[in-house]
Amino acid sequence: MAGPLKGLKILDFTTLLPGPYATMTLADLGAEVLRIVSGSRPDLTTIQPPFLPGTNLSCATAYLGRGKRCMALNLKAPRAGEIVRRLMADYDILIEQFRPGVMAKLSLDYETLKAANPGLIYCSLTGYGQTGPLKNRAGHDINYLARSGIMSYSGRKTSVPCLTGIQIADVASGSNNSVIGILAAVIHRQRTGEGQHVDVSMTDGVVAFNAISGAAFLVDGTENRREEGFLNGGSLYDFYETKDGQYLSFGGLEPQFFAAFCETIGRPDLIPGGVAPPELPRVKEEVREALKTKTRDEWMALFAKVDACVEPVLALGEALADPHVSARGLVVEVDLPGVGTVRQLGHPIRYSATPPEYRSAGAPAGTHTREVLRELGYTDAEIEKFEKTGLFK
Repeated sequence: MAGPLKGLKILDFTTLLPGPYATMTLADLGAEVLRIVSGSRPDLTTIQPPFLPGTNLSCATAYLGRGKRCMALNLKAPRAGEIVRRLMADYDILIEQFRPGVMAKLSLDYETLKAANPGLIYCSLTGYGQTGPLKNRAGHDINYLARSGIMSYSGRKTSVPCLTGIQIADVASGSNNSVIGILAAVIHRQRTGEGQHVDVSMTDGVVAFNAISGAAFLVDGTENRREEGFLNGGSLYDFYETKDGQYLSFGGLEPQFFAAFCETIGRPDLIPGGVAPPELPRVKEEVREALKTKTRDEWMALFAKVDACVEPVLALGEALADPHVSARGLVVEVDLPGVGTVRQLGHPIRYSATPPEYRSAGAPAGTHTREVLRELGYTDAEIEKFEKTGLFK
């Protein structure tokens, strides 16, 4: 069955993680995505190991390029603009990840392209957005999180702000907001025929993630500090080491879950004090000592029988082998032409009528260049001439 986004055709000018993750999501759901990449300037995801056995294809390229075709094009070459404009006759959604002004220098900005197609949906994904004093500033995930306010109340009082193991601003903010913005614009266009420019800032997205602390600050001006809130260590909601050096997570803020937790660890006397007792440091230390009396798996055997919002901190390998992850179909086999199949992370949403489609793993840069040019009406002789002029570098 066709995916829910079948019929959407997207030109993808993005690099690294945020944009490619967004367009992979759209491709999984049936959109036709054509990546436009440099043939001579690979980004970090294409050269970062590990590589798939028997290939020079990085696992990141095979994953982030899933379901897409890939065309190499030197956008600075004079003929590149002509080719892109020909593509825009068929692809009416574009996403780019350059700094503000770069696409305008190439005459590929929204204002220029919409003149030929008022229904064009044009998504610009950047660190700081298309406006504001920081719009031209370079940055990465850590910088966007730093400016968001989140890091000021994340971590321990006695340590520096905590690094996260994943790129929260890149994916949770940049990728997901790009998908949301594009699909919202598609719905608007279906109603009105009107396209629009979608401006996605990764920093804007993580500022908005200050959902509870931000709402509180805007009412009374109270800053949340590390280990002072219910959800950042200022209660018994926390991680706890076990006898074997592993960890458990406890999130039982509600009275019934907290009571079940205390009963299970053999400390029912702590129930009256609640999850944020007056003498929190002392009580938390007593909880830590109690949990160090058994291994992680011994505790989980006990907590499996009660509702207490306790889960183990799993290594990535443990998580991907977990029966629940398997039952939810989060690891999938994807076709890798000429090689076989490769295991990848699957689309994280279940649909009753339109399941995601994993057409093929990502291909090396430029794999579909000639195919796409032939579809645009260029002859093999013309394509050979283009190659000699460096159009695909």
